[in-house]
Amino acid sequence: MNNVYSVGQVNSYIKNMFVQDFMLNRIYIKGEVSNCKYHTSGHIYFSLKDETGTISCVMFAGQRKGLAFAMKNGDKVIVGGSVSVYERDGRYQLYAKEITLEGAGLLYERYLALKKELEEMGMFAMEYKQPIPRFIKKLGVVTAPTGAAVQDIRNISYRRNPYLQIILYPALVQGEGAKESIVRGIQMLDAYGVDVIIVGRGGGSIEDLWAFNEEEVARAIFHCSTPIISAVGHETDTTIADFVADLRAPTPSAAAELAVDDYHSLIESLMDVRRRYCRSMENRLLLAKSGLRQYQMKFQYLSPENQIRQKRQYLVDIQDKLEVNMNRKILQSRHRLELSVERMKGLSPLSKLNQGYSYVSDENQNNIKSAGQVVKGDRLFIQVSDGEIEATVQNVRAIEREHLV
Repeated sequence: MNNVYSVGQVNSYIKNMFVQDFMLNRIYIKGEVSNCKYHTSGHIYFSLKDETGTISCVMFAGQRKGLAFAMKNGDKVIVGGSVSVYERDGRYQLYAKEITLEGAGLLYERYLALKKELEEMGMFAMEYKQPIPRFIKKLGVVTAPTGAAVQDIRNISYRRNPYLQIILYPALVQGEGAKESIVRGIQMLDAYGVDVIIVGRGGGSIEDLWAFNEEEVARAIFHCSTPIISAVGHETDTTIADFVADLRAPTPSAAAELAVDDYHSLIESLMDVRRRYCRSMENRLLLAKSGLRQYQMKFQYLSPENQIRQKRQYLVDIQDKLEVNMNRKILQSRHRLELSVERMKGLSPLSKLNQGYSYVSDENQNNIKSAGQVVKGDRLFIQVSDGEIEATVQNVRAIEREHLV
């Protein structure tokens, strides 16, 4: 009987044949991606197909650095790696180490690589972005002299500010010599001294927009001392120029609106400021006049003349009060005097004499109140209402009388 081999031995033998084949150890295969699956382990399983057949492929997680884009079904790719046999299943497959897009995909890879390089150099950093001045007199435009982009920029700019000066550098925006033309346009407008530069064109494919992905254009924008607005393509298109520019506009029309301030809105704003300023000044003047009137009243009140007048009136009032008080005091004193006079009249000796009484005194002017004070022969003087009587005591008699209480 002939030699009999196990399945494993056959698969191992076939694998060795693949390993010993130099061409299969380093091969590049192009085709369309199908059955693409990203495994949780990090491995990628997919198939390459064309109109003649299909080959199974795998890219292990350790080789993922060889893939610079998100691969999906339908991508046209070129896969580099080695063809070998998976012994357990007894089937051969392509072990991928690098995968690149075919055609436009190669441009996209170049775009990603340059974007990464420039970003690492700091050319996209915000600290290098220049502010866009609000009010400009000269607008520089680097774009094709014909086409919708330049017309949109003109229409919108002149509508927003009819006094604006637009300086157009007619540049090539695609094809051979486009990047050199764009760089010259940026440098010439920067040297001319415009206030803002718009660099842009309408939308297109990645091939059409490629001039704005060139490193020379990116460096010209980065080193330009004039603020630059990038307006390349439609909203979904993003170029290297967009990242380097001081400001990115999704369309040329939007770039014109960002670069040119609305003159009519500005005039209306100034008129509104003027109206508010006038109202504020009127209010301030009214407050100042009111304050001035208050100061005038206060000055009139505190003036020497007014003070003298007030003091004089005060003295007059005090004098009137003093006279009133003095008259009242005089009347009160006069009334008390009259009462005292009447009281004294009742106590006056003359009044008693007029009533028939008399006043008897001895030679020493001592009042004689008792019979015991005199003896026979004493001289007495008797005072009556109309004169004095001199008498001699002839006799003295004591008489007992009841004392009135």
